[in-house]
Amino acid sequence: QLQLVESGGGLVQPGGSQRLSCAASGFSFRNYAIGWFRQAPGKNRELVTCISENGEGTKYADSVKGRFTISRDNAKNTVYLQMSSLKPEDTAVYYCAATNSEPYYYCPPARWQYDVWGQGTQVTVSS
Repeated sequence: QLQLVESGGGLVQPGGSQRLSCAASGFSFRNYAIGWFRQAPGKNRELVTCISENGEGTKYADSVKGRFTISRDNAKNTVYLQMSSLKPEDTAVYYCAATNSEPYYYCPPARWQYDVWGQGTQVTVSS
């Protein structure tokens, strides 16, 4: 069974840092591009960042560039999202998703291009 499980969410103060993890099981993780999306109340789910199969292709939303970093450890079947300089507007449920329908060097930006989704983890940035 293909499964993604996010962890690491919680409450953090503005300006703080947090690391999210996305652990995969049930499929050949190294053959999948991984995306992190987020959804705030009343808003659409949006791409935060993504990473290609080989780890060399990445994308970042303009709102998180320079503050968030995505990385992957294929030996551990895990993708990480390191978040720093967090702002209240980063508050959302964060989801990871996987797709293997793209070239190994590319990760797609659209929600519909991902096939497997995790259940999400809440990140709240507040003092």
